Amino acid sequence: MKVVIIISTYPNKKSISKIAKEFVKNRIVACVNISQITSIYSWNNKIENTSEYLAIFKTISKNKKLLKQKIKETHPYDVPEIAEIDVSSINKTYLNWLVESTN
Repeated sequence: MKVVIIISTYPNKKSISKIAKEFVKNRIVACVNISQITSIYSWNNKIENTSEYLAIFKTISKNKKLLKQKIKETHPYDVPEIAEIDVSSINKTYLNWLVESTN
């Protein structure tokens, strides 16, 4: 079973916490790590310097398409980041837990 990590940023902790709990409850993901970050980016021809929350969604390959769809449907941003990180190596015990948590 292949592990998939999807990352996205959210405007506040409340918006990502609600989504993360729903995704874990519905077994779409095994875990969501949430960290406060500072993002500097260009938006509407202006440089922004904003506090955001980075979400790291951990799941298995069979849930990847559904996860991306759900992020897009529930995301508060007009242009959400939905980036997939390839995982070429992961310890077996963590992999086993992740698979059990998403099946």
